[in-house]
Amino acid sequence: MSEGPTSNNITRSEGLIDTRARNLRFGHGSCTVWFTGLSGSGKSTLALALEAELHSREVGSYVLYGDNIRFGLNSDLGFSPSERTENIRRVGEVARLFCDAGLVVLTAFISPYLRDRELVRNLHAPSTFIEVYLNTPLEECERRDEKGLYRKARNGEIKEFTGISAPYEPPVNPELVVDTRRPLEECVNELLAMLASHGAI
Repeated sequence: MSEGPTSNNITRSEGLIDTRARNLRFGHGSCTVWFTGLSGSGKSTLALALEAELHSREVGSYVLYGDNIRFGLNSDLGFSPSERTENIRRVGEVARLFCDAGLVVLTAFISPYLRDRELVRNLHAPSTFIEVYLNTPLEECERRDEKGLYRKARNGEIKEFTGISAPYEPPVNPELVVDTRRPLEECVNELLAMLASHGAI
């Protein structure tokens, strides 16, 4: 939806403190960990658990949730393909700002389209975008569905539902693939090792 600035009278401003200085001040690196997967794949659960562990290690972090963003920043957007794209574009911009501010940003969004996730990757500096694919089978996601969303989607009560009436395009080359059918602690430890390898913690 957005094609860039609508005015020629704006310019980017550079602050006096850059990301590297913030990283040195906070004592850790910064990045965006982009969880992607079907509804019910474990994105929010894993993001919350990882945030709790990072907090215990005094690593500044913040979780951006799909539903919460749609209550505020993206409350004007629906679920058509173009609106999904705009939703992810806005979230990507916010994540980049948080990353520049020196935080480890954890996002929990289905983000079903390859091109949208690639757009967000390209917003970030090299090595500061980490795509994590929760490769949870559809049957398992449906089994976990306490809200009954999949049932409603299969009954035609919810339109444009990813995995049922709308597509999901799996990542081609994510930084990490996680099977959330394993114990949560194992998944978190795998993520921590990945963050350490990227110099974020």
